[in-house]
Amino acid sequence: MRFAKYQALGNDYVVLEESEWPDLDDKTVRRVCDRHFGVGSDGILLRSRDAGVHRVRIFNPDGSEAEKSGNGLRIFARYLFDHEVVTGEPFKVSTPGGEVTCVVCDGGRSVSVDMGRASFDSAEIPVAGPRREVLRETLEVGGVVVELSAVTIGNPHCVILREHALADDARGFGQAIEIDPRFPNRTNVQFLEVMDRENLRIEIWERGAGYTLASGSSACGAAAVARKLGLCEPAVTVHMPGGAIDVEIDDQFLVRQCGPVVRVADGALSPEFLEAP
Repeated sequence: MRFAKYQALGNDYVVLEESEWPDLDDKTVRRVCDRHFGVGSDGILLRSRDAGVHRVRIFNPDGSEAEKSGNGLRIFARYLFDHEVVTGEPFKVSTPGGEVTCVVCDGGRSVSVDMGRASFDSAEIPVAGPRREVLRETLEVGGVVVELSAVTIGNPHCVILREHALADDARGFGQAIEIDPRFPNRTNVQFLEVMDRENLRIEIWERGAGYTLASGSSACGAAAVARKLGLCEPAVTVHMPGGAIDVEIDDQFLVRQCGPVVRVADGALSPEFLEAP
């Protein structure tokens, strides 16, 4: 059973072919992603070979599925490029969270992804309660009242505006916010610091994965909220512990992200590993 491993700013994924893994279940996902007993990764990208369609399913390390992943999409695009399935021309990828357009640049070292339209509509994200744009609402977590805004770009995000983005906040509050009842599908969480109008900093708690060094969709979600609140320019650099990506948001809130990808390894899982209890 072959695999490829890539990382994007420290956010790493294992890429598998559905033709070789037709019955990928939660247990196998968790085992492959385990950093002590498996390959180790922040998730799995499963490629389907549909005629004329580049299709990917995205699995979190807890076995749940994500609708969309910004870093995962850059990695998937690079994987297709490395296997000569695509060239440097724009191509579309289908995800459970919608279709995106990718462009592989610089021999694969950088990938641009048109992520789709950001929406703050509670029914689309989703967020419980009356239908509204979820902006500057309050939430008490761990005895602390925080201000949140929520957005979807095919997957849900809760953005907490802070004077300083701290890893301790993401680790300390992220899990409780992820599973808060107002988010029926759980949510990704970003703690957002506006450095200036062209630079943002975020710390990330990723749904189904936990504290994460970088997330492309989180960067896009946080930038969309900052733009909606009038705190940044249409083009910003989003800084994360694993590095930075560039995000552009037009007047219709169509979002594009561009960032690096590194090919780490190719390999094969042994029968002994797959048969282990």
